[in-house]
Amino acid sequence: MKTVFLLFDSLNRHFLQNAETLGIPTPNFDRLTARSVSFTNHFVGSMPCMPARRDIMTGRLNFLHRGWGPLEPFDNAFPAILNSHGIHTHLSTDHYHYFEEGGATYHTQYSSFEFFRGQERDPWKADVSPDMEKIRQTHHRMHLQSFDAFAPRLAYVTNRAQVTDDTQFPSVQCFQAGLDFLETNHAADNWFLQIETFDPHEPFHAPDAFRRLFNSPYDGPILEWPKYGPVNETDDEIAELRANYAALLCLCDAQLGRVLDAFDQYGLWDNTALVVTTDHGFLLGEHDYWGKGQMPLYKEIAHIPLYMHHPDTADRNGGTCDALTQNIDLMPTFLQFHDAAVPPHVDGVSLLDALKNGNARDIAIYGYWGSGVNATDGQYSYFWYPENDRDAPLYQYTLMPTNMASFFDPGDLAQATLVNEFSFTNGTPVLKVPLTRKDANILANIEAPSQLFDIQADPLQTRPLNDTERQGWFQTHILTQLRANEAPAELYARFARSAQT
Repeated sequence: MKTVFLLFDSLNRHFLQNAETLGIPTPNFDRLTARSVSFTNHFVGSMPCMPARRDIMTGRLNFLHRGWGPLEPFDNAFPAILNSHGIHTHLSTDHYHYFEEGGATYHTQYSSFEFFRGQERDPWKADVSPDMEKIRQTHHRMHLQSFDAFAPRLAYVTNRAQVTDDTQFPSVQCFQAGLDFLETNHAADNWFLQIETFDPHEPFHAPDAFRRLFNSPYDGPILEWPKYGPVNETDDEIAELRANYAALLCLCDAQLGRVLDAFDQYGLWDNTALVVTTDHGFLLGEHDYWGKGQMPLYKEIAHIPLYMHHPDTADRNGGTCDALTQNIDLMPTFLQFHDAAVPPHVDGVSLLDALKNGNARDIAIYGYWGSGVNATDGQYSYFWYPENDRDAPLYQYTLMPTNMASFFDPGDLAQATLVNEFSFTNGTPVLKVPLTRKDANILANIEAPSQLFDIQADPLQTRPLNDTERQGWFQTHILTQLRANEAPAELYARFARSAQT
């Protein structure tokens, strides 16, 4: 058996599903739809990038126990399991977060890997004495907002200058490496190929050929990186940012098309599974927000696309599956593809089983560490932000005390204790690390009320429902899920205290 897994980043399902209406040509996603089963109720689990990848790798939710961080020593990662079963796993990626403190244990799970530099703030090329006046003239002030401090966006400006033709875009190089793998290994058996690109994550820099497809009234310096938070740009600036995202989506579509062409060329449809999804979506002005992390998990972020082709279910291609699924379901799916047993403490359900049985779960919970808990049953979605969130203690449970690109604060580590409270650590004690500075956890400071939506009747989530009975149903089932996922005692208590009586 062979598997190709395509993982995009920040793929907005609303844009993709409404591409024709929005005037975005996505012929290859249309091709994929015809050659696969589309899962219509697929949702995120843990947010954002690396927490989502830990979900995908391990089949368990990350966000209840810690924030952004590496794989843990007790984690069962699917590439390592496949390796132990004689399946060669290969990763081709331009996702630079794998090579920071908070992601450094992921790529090493694969038998082999390739990394392509230059996305976003990847510390790749050095310009020690940049021409700041020129940069201020050529880039929108939004791109310059941090230059006078740590200047993290200066790396983006430096990296962007290295891309002088279409073949040098990191995502194009990433997909080319995946295609090279297929050229070399298509006739072999027992391999797993993951092609993972940072696109269409911001900044929305796409080749001119795709950008020219979209008109924008904006006339100013480069503007392709929105600032997370409320929309306060002019109409022209909003149009420019959305046009740049659409262009980058077209680039993603073109790269997908190259993989589909390879499936046609090598006859892979008969003996190779293909799974395509994203880690999460992205708000592009919907609900008057940009980005993720500083707002509730609306559908544009949480409801994500998923396509699956498997030779054994080829008769279902072109159809849909309405089962409620999440990214934690990918891990057991990949293991089932290759006849590898699913280890204990995996909460995901194989997509093959969901396709056969018509459902994977009755409720899905998802969220950010230290913030509210969100849930859906496929018909309704509920954001639960307990009123006592502000005063509740926050702890991370880990043996890998790193954040996105730094180690834990020594002041927090000085107050850590060693505990053995969770069965999924297989008897391994972990550090219980308090967050002593609440302002350090931006995600815990989301200002939002608890809200209920009928996402079938109100897919844009503009009309909150006043239905205390259904809110109570969700609260009861969320608490059940917290228990089932061994949520820390203080987290469970915080929500239990807030539940309707």
